[in-house]
Amino acid sequence: MHYNRILLKLSGEALMGNRQYGIDPDRLKEYAEEIKQIIALGVEVAIVIGGGNIFRGLAGASKGMDRVQGDHMGMLATVINGLALQGALEDEGIPTRLQSAIKINEVAEPFIRRKAIRHLEKGRVVIFGGGTGNPYFTTDSAAVLRAIEIQADVILKGTRVDGIYTSDPEKDTTATKFDFISFEDVLKKGLKVMDTTAFTLSQENELPIIVFDMNTKGNLMKVVKGETIGTKVNL
Repeated sequence: MHYNRILLKLSGEALMGNRQYGIDPDRLKEYAEEIKQIIALGVEVAIVIGGGNIFRGLAGASKGMDRVQGDHMGMLATVINGLALQGALEDEGIPTRLQSAIKINEVAEPFIRRKAIRHLEKGRVVIFGGGTGNPYFTTDSAAVLRAIEIQADVILKGTRVDGIYTSDPEKDTTATKFDFISFEDVLKKGLKVMDTTAFTLSQENELPIIVFDMNTKGNLMKVVKGETIGTKVNL
């Protein structure tokens, strides 16, 4: 087994499946089954999930809403997604804890680093909701921050694209995929992996990122085992 402790970053949009908004129960079940397989190997799993399927703070701000207010709404959306994923995982018999950067004691534990690590050591999946707890930071930044705090081996960014390309493969048919790329080359080529704050934080802490297609069955298992799936970004 290649990785012992991972931070899986999922976008909120991924939970929509083929819907226009909200949460697709079938997609949730698929993800829960994929995660169950790697837990059976003894992998410790932490998850950060976005909220874009419910509300995106930046989009609200672009339409005249107060940015801080919008970002707080987005943070609450990630908690809703976290609760949905927690339910799906527990349906598969996986013990799960939801920790929130915003205090919502009735539905989630507050984020406490030592407690999160202890949960992971006991084989529980830990879902981190509420972003960083601060406006102006994305869930990508929250993912990198939490990964560093829990000393994860890698960030696995599950997307609908199977890696990082020279340009957007959905728009450019000549785009070619990288199997491996350095942090420096990503910046030089102006490729979009994560927002700049998150990416720089990952680079400074020498934390590798693997971008892969989470919607293809078995991919998560292959990545965890060290197979060349998606694109790996490291020093």
